[in-house]
Amino acid sequence: MKLYGLKNCDSCKKAMSQLRAAGHDIAFFDIRTDPLDQSQIVDLLARHGDQLVLNRKSTTWRNLAELDRLLPPETLLALHPTLIKRPVIFHNDTRYIGWGQDVQTACGIG
Repeated sequence: MKLYGLKNCDSCKKAMSQLRAAGHDIAFFDIRTDPLDQSQIVDLLARHGDQLVLNRKSTTWRNLAELDRLLPPETLLALHPTLIKRPVIFHNDTRYIGWGQDVQTACGIG
């Protein structure tokens, strides 16, 4: 299982802790230093859509210039990886976004 997020993100820390407690072996990738590659970004957008993948409530989004917000989502996420909603979990052929109840249940938590 691979988890992409930020090392100081509360949701990412909670997901890591709960997944490890449930017996999952997790490789953690900090998206600031080890971002998703272009093919992973395109895949996430194709599977989940930019409404879920792109975090429009983040500080990064609020600080973007209006012109930058008009960039295609795949370009925007490659330029600003912290705009990706976290955590992003890759497990087998499934990709999960966020740490909602649906993701927790799918990962065997709770």
